[in-house]
Amino acid sequence: MPDATASSANPAGERPDPSIPRPEDEAFRRELLTVLPHLRAFARGLSGRPDFADDLVQEAAIKAWTARDRYTAGTNMRAWTFAILRNHYLSELRKSKRQTDLDEGAVERMLVMEADQEGPLHLGDMETALQKLAPERREAVLLVGASGFSYEEAAEIAGCPIGTMKSRVARARADLARMLNGEAELLDVTDRRGS
Repeated sequence: MPDATASSANPAGERPDPSIPRPEDEAFRRELLTVLPHLRAFARGLSGRPDFADDLVQEAAIKAWTARDRYTAGTNMRAWTFAILRNHYLSELRKSKRQTDLDEGAVERMLVMEADQEGPLHLGDMETALQKLAPERREAVLLVGASGFSYEEAAEIAGCPIGTMKSRVARARADLARMLNGEAELLDVTDRRGS
């Protein structure tokens, strides 16, 4: 029978048993829980679908938990988890594009409801307008405007230069203002792929 004290000690270089909770895991868990509402809001803005947003958040939380040893305590948990969610969202988009032959622009036009220009501005109008934006612009305005990241943080999350992020946010805000003021019923997102 093996010695119990010998089996409980970890030899040098061997990872500890993942089923045994560590103090740093609890701190990570608490910090991750505080970020979940922000992740959900970001995911809803990106996808426009609450059910898909919930799936994105769940997958991002699982990936973050799995990679918790790579997270440096005291750094920006929101930025780290937003990048995880964004990358997973883009992977899902690529996967779904491979599974369908439909034109992305045509699908987006079919699924977007026209905003009620006659009534007062509602949150639903903003959500509808957000979904009409080119994906890069929608992501930029959600990161900077809705989630409160600086241009530098948003550029790091999106993997683009700061100037590009500033341009995307400015153009997204201008597009939203036009849509919400009734100047444009539906933006043609196909000509904005590169910005």
